Amino acid sequence: MNGKSLILRWLTDYDFKTVLSASASLIFTLIFALYNGFLGIWHQSVWHGSICVYYLLLVCIRGMILLTEKKEHEEEREQEERRRSRVYLCASLLLLVLNLSLIVPLALLVKQQRNVHLTLIPAIAMAAYAFYKLTLASIHLAKRRKSGNCLVRLLRSINFIDALLSIMTLQNTLIMIHTSGEENTMLGLTAVTSGIMWLMMVILSVSGLVTEMKNRRHT
Repeated sequence: MNGKSLILRWLTDYDFKTVLSASASLIFTLIFALYNGFLGIWHQSVWHGSICVYYLLLVCIRGMILLTEKKEHEEEREQEERRRSRVYLCASLLLLVLNLSLIVPLALLVKQQRNVHLTLIPAIAMAAYAFYKLTLASIHLAKRRKSGNCLVRLLRSINFIDALLSIMTLQNTLIMIHTSGEENTMLGLTAVTSGIMWLMMVILSVSGLVTEMKNRRHT
């Protein structure tokens, strides 16, 4: 496939665009996970260690979906759908368990038990990227129904969940930089906003799982 046909397919094929974007996200997520793992060891930080594990497991879920999509083109249509349905159910269940377990690192986040090593300018750059990531993920979450591929829809849900976690981390970073060792008076607000976003992540995981189980009953 040459450059022109690749760009054309990127513009016209929503599923192809999603899979290609997810492949890039997998690489960046792996790098970010390893970076947090390094910080966890270097600073003996439970937060960074737990987030490293979370993102590594997210990489595994994305990888499982992408590997399935790669194999799909070599199989018959009916066999493809059965395999997709099985992988979707397995990945959705893993994602739900993963998001439920996120309550532990989020509790550390809310209690400000996370070391922040950023100055204001890098934090602002991080904020710009996080809001761009959330905006893009939100748009595609709304558009995911246009795809008939359940795994493509799941990838879009994972991207949105990933973006929400980035916003939660950003919130904590900006608060820590602003207070800079002073008494934190925003603990209650942080707990509420983080709780709402975590609940959205769990609901999104559950809704995808329930939808697929209903679809399986009707087939």
